[in-house]
Amino acid sequence: MDTNVTRDGGPLTGYRIVDLSQVLSGPAATMLLADQGAEVIKVEPLTGDITRKLGVGGDAMSTFFLNANRGKRGIALDIKTKEGSEVVSRLIKTADVLVQNFRPGVMDKLGFGLDSVRALRDDIIYVSISGFGDQGPYANKRVYDPVVQALSGLTEIQADAEDGRPRMVRTVIPDKTTALTAAQAITAALLGRARTGIGQHVEIAMLNATIAYLWPEGMVNQTLVDDDREPVFGQPVKELIFKTQDGYITTGAMSDKEWDGLCRALDKPEWIIDPRFKTTQLRFKNAQERLAATAAIIATKTNEEWLARLDRFAVPCAPVLSRTEMLTHPQVVADDIIREYEQPGLGRVRQPRSGAKFHGVAETEPPVAPLLGQHNAEVLSDLGYSQVEIDRFAATKVISG
Repeated sequence: MDTNVTRDGGPLTGYRIVDLSQVLSGPAATMLLADQGAEVIKVEPLTGDITRKLGVGGDAMSTFFLNANRGKRGIALDIKTKEGSEVVSRLIKTADVLVQNFRPGVMDKLGFGLDSVRALRDDIIYVSISGFGDQGPYANKRVYDPVVQALSGLTEIQADAEDGRPRMVRTVIPDKTTALTAAQAITAALLGRARTGIGQHVEIAMLNATIAYLWPEGMVNQTLVDDDREPVFGQPVKELIFKTQDGYITTGAMSDKEWDGLCRALDKPEWIIDPRFKTTQLRFKNAQERLAATAAIIATKTNEEWLARLDRFAVPCAPVLSRTEMLTHPQVVADDIIREYEQPGLGRVRQPRSGAKFHGVAETEPPVAPLLGQHNAEVLSDLGYSQVEIDRFAATKVISG
């Protein structure tokens, strides 16, 4: 029994984050922290975050917006007005973290550059997310995920095995990698502040985060400075997806023990001592031949037959599922990964449980995303504004209303 039970909403309960970011990299980072208990106040322009109009849904809410902003409170105001600027200033004075993903220089023009924010709260964690940082020829270049995929080498890694044509990954890896990097860095900065009392300026560039993400195995041929071998162009082999009689599976063997099991599962014990495949390096060198022969054998049986046989020989394997099939897979259901609840503006929705489990933390309310300006009155009242002032702000378009 876990005797260390707490009654809060997560390990970051008590921290306030002001989120001025839009689209995905910043919002996804702060959403992860909201999942872990932080109070995140999303500040949007009167027109709303652009993602409110992307994905499935209506004018009030979209699935894209929900998927990057669940668990937050939201206000909508014109930060360029004197009154709107004052609201943000008051918020900053109460905040532990400020997150923004404007291009370099924009926050200074808005009056919320690092020095200005430090004057409001000197120990704040000030987080700047950008495409390329604040120096270099691309510093002021507009950027979206495909631009970073192209520059980072990711598209070459994904190159077509037949013709070598670079390919994009069909999901926004750089944006989401940047979000994970930012969330971890914010937590580290808060830990450092707890120890020293000093805030941090945390800068995360999408290109930097993506290159670091690719490095462990994607850049093995670029790691040794004095090694002049030719870089491998793209992936040298086909993907580890094999067609069966009734679908697709994936399977593979890294260690010698797994290779032994795979050979026996395929009824090819002679491959264990085959001079083409005796070591990991030889199996990699002769991968095309190895995978072609494996594919021909796997095509002779069904998914169920192969998965049972591969499991019997302790070979890593899984069915290749559609996104819809994934929702009801027994492993996903058993670990309660996907949850359902009511989201205002959308109806019944699905959302993944946070990837990290914190034992001893009480369950919180379902993490709904805010409608545009939903918490205007609540947040402004918390900051000391009267109802008369709040009504005036709405009438003069300082806030949505």
